[in-house]
Amino acid sequence: MQFRQQALAKLNSPEELDLPVRLARPQGWLVLCVTLVAVAAACVWAVTGSVASTVTAQAVLTHGQGSYVLQSPVAGQVTAVLAEQGARLPANAPVIKVRTGQGESVVRTVAAGRITALAATIGQIISTGANVAAVEKVAHTSDPLYATVYVPAQKAAGIPAGAAVDLTVSSVPAQRYGVLRGHVKSVDRTAQSAQQIAAYLGDGQLGEQFTQDGRPVAVLVRLDTSRATKSGYRWSTAHGPPFRLDSMTLATASIRLADQHPVDWLLP
Repeated sequence: MQFRQQALAKLNSPEELDLPVRLARPQGWLVLCVTLVAVAAACVWAVTGSVASTVTAQAVLTHGQGSYVLQSPVAGQVTAVLAEQGARLPANAPVIKVRTGQGESVVRTVAAGRITALAATIGQIISTGANVAAVEKVAHTSDPLYATVYVPAQKAAGIPAGAAVDLTVSSVPAQRYGVLRGHVKSVDRTAQSAQQIAAYLGDGQLGEQFTQDGRPVAVLVRLDTSRATKSGYRWSTAHGPPFRLDSMTLATASIRLADQHPVDWLLP
């Protein structure tokens, strides 16, 4: 009954046409303005902003020419080891002596370099083609180090020459000394097998390690130099570690790809 009376009173009352109509409250206008500003800022960022992406992969510090595995051209018994691990030798330097049926034979280096591993011992019987030593191709102590990064093949296509690279070196505490800086020098567009990597590094285990997830592509990184650091290379900290870097040191590389505008991947 009360509802009917209210309805009849509403019908009988004159319309208040002279009063202004409120479309929204002040709080509503504030929310609308904030929303419009946010949308406008997002549109400007989508057109003028950029998004940086990175590729992370395993790496190893080497000299630019890599290494090789020295093999014995003869079969026989090792009678003398004439080189020490870590020694730097010229080309054609003696490494071991082998007694064969025709007499003594000397196995010599093919190219100048540093002995990184010796596989032969005195008294050992070796066959033709047996691995004798791993030799890193480096002629002078001043030869610079490079980082060889083994990137999964599907991610290597987007890596440009000159891209910035940060290297977390396994022998250097990153929390204290930071990361090693460098830039991409070249990208090998051909995926490499474990055998190819082992031949270049002179280490079969690294060949297996770098191909666990498939055949990778080798990316050569030139390390940025600095006279202010003990290592001779630039770090994310002012002075870096208080020691020099050795070749064949493992690292993890983070390669920065070319910046992309958000509108490129937002639009279909």
